[in-house]
Amino acid sequence: MKAISIISIPVTDQETAKQFYLKLGFNLLVEAPFETQKWVQMALPGQEAVSITLVNWFPQLKPGSIEGFVIHIDNMDEEIKTLNAKGITVGKVDQTPWGKFASVKDPDGNSWSLHEE
Repeated sequence: MKAISIISIPVTDQETAKQFYLKLGFNLLVEAPFETQKWVQMALPGQEAVSITLVNWFPQLKPGSIEGFVIHIDNMDEEIKTLNAKGITVGKVDQTPWGKFASVKDPDGNSWSLHEE
């Protein structure tokens, strides 16, 4: 094994989720027909080696069930201002020995942790 390359994020509506992740700062890598579905693959700028795909075809993977993925940021206060200006709500900032953390949820409730070291 060498690396994690794609992480499936379960969503109800791919278009709604795609618009949210674009506002969050992800870039669209691929949007194409996939069998009877649509493949939507996204990544943070400059981080294409690890991407997400917005899925709605795994019955055991329920929309809103993802938690614990961490996105590193440089400045929590600036990131919160930027995201709030885009209409994205950021949770309470927690100060830990490992840095600041705050959560962001997509339209289905999948939760991401913003982390400033």
